[in-house]
Amino acid sequence: MNLGREFRVAAVQATPAYLDRDATLDIVADHIAQAGADGADLVVFAESFVPGYPDWVWRQNPWCDKDWYARFLHQAVDVSGPALDTARTAAEAAGVWVALGITERSASGTLYNAVVYIDSAGTIAGLHRKLVPTGAERLIWANGHGPLLTVVDIGGVKVGSLICWEAYMPLARAALYQKGVDIVLAPTWDNTDVWVPTLRHVAKEGQVFVVGVTAYLRGCDIPRDLPGADDIYGGEEDFLSRGNTTIVAPGGEILEGPVTGATKTLTAALDLTRIAAGRRAFDPIGHYARPDILALTVHTKGDNDD
Repeated sequence: MNLGREFRVAAVQATPAYLDRDATLDIVADHIAQAGADGADLVVFAESFVPGYPDWVWRQNPWCDKDWYARFLHQAVDVSGPALDTARTAAEAAGVWVALGITERSASGTLYNAVVYIDSAGTIAGLHRKLVPTGAERLIWANGHGPLLTVVDIGGVKVGSLICWEAYMPLARAALYQKGVDIVLAPTWDNTDVWVPTLRHVAKEGQVFVVGVTAYLRGCDIPRDLPGADDIYGGEEDFLSRGNTTIVAPGGEILEGPVTGATKTLTAALDLTRIAAGRRAFDPIGHYARPDILALTVHTKGDNDD
């Protein structure tokens, strides 16, 4: 645990160029540059920001989305290829770390909901795949395997991700706590009233900082050349995602947000001494643990699988 300095985070609530990977990565690069100029250590984007969240699966009958899925598949991210070069170059130029929500396309064609970490040298530093897609998302994404519950070290600050409803999985949270995480990122599509209390609960339970990031997307942002788009989506008042971006301190205090109904980047300087101060009262892996009674086993076999 790094207790000696503040750690500055930028949570980007933005609108992707929907189902256009390269144009969305240009948007990502612009936000990285701005966050770097503002002194951020880490820039965080929403769930599947590239190439966008597949919202249509909640609005159509199953398996009626052939053309939508085909474009989504084509615009997904091959992490091993050059697709992320724009973001990697921007991260290096700005000297910041980036946690980017993507839909990852594996070599076989299977899609994963993932967070990719890019370090301040522009190197891919880690990947976490969402453990379980939620509801209709299972028509798009596979259960995560391979890189799971990854924790990256940013100058002594340990950062991990719980994508959307992974934050409701008690054992997933516990696994991150066991890894000594200081900051939990929660990129999401959840716009409900109970999401922000969830972020606050995680912050209090783990005595960690929590950065929840949601996109801002309206019906008018959906390309009209997709079959049936006019029937599925309206205009400016048809919100796919109003946003819910929030930054929470250990113990549950909201530092910034929630912001809804607009694009906005929230920034906060995180005082890392608050983690140990909070854990004096409740440390889930220290004095408030009972390993003689309760223990968690995390199966990591296959974490480097493709």
